[in-house]
Amino acid sequence: MMKGKKAVVLLSGGLDSATVGAVARQQGYQLYCLSFDYGQRHHCELEAAGKVARSLSAVHHLILRLDLNRIGGSSLTDRNLEVPRNRVESPEQEIPITYVPARNAIFITHAVAWAETLEARDIFLGVNAVDYSGYPDCRPAFIQAMERAVNLGTKLGVGGEDRYFRLHAPLIELSKHEIIQLGTRLGVDYGLTHSCYDPDARGRPCGQCDSCCLRLQGFAAAGLEDPLAY
Repeated sequence: MMKGKKAVVLLSGGLDSATVGAVARQQGYQLYCLSFDYGQRHHCELEAAGKVARSLSAVHHLILRLDLNRIGGSSLTDRNLEVPRNRVESPEQEIPITYVPARNAIFITHAVAWAETLEARDIFLGVNAVDYSGYPDCRPAFIQAMERAVNLGTKLGVGGEDRYFRLHAPLIELSKHEIIQLGTRLGVDYGLTHSCYDPDARGRPCGQCDSCCLRLQGFAAAGLEDPLAY
């Protein structure tokens, strides 16, 4: 591993972020994993994130507290709103109530702030624009625009080098089963991850929300069995 080759990895504890962490590790980066306790109803994903960070031999795992409950607007942060289950229509047809307003913009700017203090150039994101749940902040155009913005608005970004910060989204054009196949090749233990938006009191996935459905469909298409108990 190259000394000083650092990367900040946005780590939710889910399948995609675990895979992107493994990609960054395989590319020789020292991993600085960043997770957010933002008031999400699936708070147990943070425990999964800790397990994944340890499995990836992360140098440090930082959890930041953001109170997005006070903003609301999403069933992931407002328990008065229901998480959709068993949706018949394709997720791409609408932006669902599980969309958290500007979440990826908020997360990326915090990741860049930490990267700047670490003097790290690279930020890895698990966003996906193929099997995504209708979220506008998972699109390639958004990631490209954010990369331009953070390089215009940071000390290191305007310090004389063109495009100091690089936002890596290696999964963005992959289907869910392709992500699972990639992670399996890289040794990801998907039994450590958590994807469900609406787990029960013991943290067990519902198997019916959009995220669970996409995950289960992905494992089936990959010809593999999901190690989680539903």
